[in-house]
Amino acid sequence: MAKLYFRHGPMDSAKTLNLLAVAHNYRSQGKQVLLLKPRLDDRFGDASIASRAGLEAKADLLLDHDTELDPADFVGVDCILVDEAQFLSTSVVEQLRQLTKEPGFPVICYGLRTDFRTRLFEGSRRLLELADSIEEVKVTCQFCNRKAILNLRLADSGAPSLDGAQIELGGNERYAPVCFNCYDARFSVSGLG
Repeated sequence: MAKLYFRHGPMDSAKTLNLLAVAHNYRSQGKQVLLLKPRLDDRFGDASIASRAGLEAKADLLLDHDTELDPADFVGVDCILVDEAQFLSTSVVEQLRQLTKEPGFPVICYGLRTDFRTRLFEGSRRLLELADSIEEVKVTCQFCNRKAILNLRLADSGAPSLDGAQIELGGNERYAPVCFNCYDARFSVSGLG
């Protein structure tokens, strides 16, 4: 049986760049790889999967919370790569898990583990529960040289913020990768919000 992979890391850890490199490798070998992403991630256009390094590709399939994946539609596929997997519903993650069994190919999901309040996203939670392989994509803290594990949300003023909805799309202007110590120092609260 093929595996379900979850490759997670904080903002700015080159997850999408890694996804695009893996897609290139499959395609350069003449293999069929499909790129998927949640429809709600429209930061770079409706169907664009783009890295901050400037590389981009078109998503083959946009996923909604209620998307139904028919295994018959994936016969002949060698691999599925999913960007922004934290935004997936539990149901979609479970269907991706089933695709590793029938028709049977690897599914590699890239995304954040936790939100700006240090809480798991729905898709990330289910991936942590079901993935055969969980891999951390590493980056250093924006404020020190320790490994970043969290995402710090920035208000319009640039100050750290715990306000707002769990899902608020943004890039470097809105989020920073941080270690626990730097996150904690900016809020000086126990319980972390």
